[in-house]
Amino acid sequence: MSDVTQLIKNIEKGEADAAGQLLPVVYEELRRLASAKIANEPHGQTLQPTALVHEAYLRLVGSANGETWENRAHFFAAAAEAMRRILVENARRKKQLKNGGGRQRMPLEAVSLTGQTSPEQVVLIDEALNLLAQKDPKSATLVKLRFFVGMTLKEAADSMGVSEATAYRDWAYARAWLFRALGESQ
Repeated sequence: MSDVTQLIKNIEKGEADAAGQLLPVVYEELRRLASAKIANEPHGQTLQPTALVHEAYLRLVGSANGETWENRAHFFAAAAEAMRRILVENARRKKQLKNGGGRQRMPLEAVSLTGQTSPEQVVLIDEALNLLAQKDPKSATLVKLRFFVGMTLKEAADSMGVSEATAYRDWAYARAWLFRALGESQ
């Protein structure tokens, strides 16, 4: 059992200092993933990787929602979801302030799930991703790990506990599904 899994079990048992011990163990990996994601954001991004990691961590450990994690992979999937929500909230806030909340037409060729994206694109992708999650939660989780956390395909596959080949197939399916969904939302 990994250190992360043991600390998660200690948090579930209610040990007061376990949450404080978890952060140093996962911090560097979360910060590296957040840095990779923030590096792909448009110039002028005000959200820093450290702030993203801290906000995600507070949402995971500091909330009283009673969420528990089974293991390291489950914790990082929850961290990916928390980072996704933070980035989407930030994009929605920017969209609302800068553009009056109006949508702009976006050609499919302009959307890159791994490149720089505007706040409007992040919101559109999030809406499409929510629909994908209803149809295929595993593929949606893979997209969250790759797009919102910045994991490589191998890292995402390891985190999800699937083979690289399975992750590659799910990634190809999810990209095609999202491109189609984004095209229909125009």
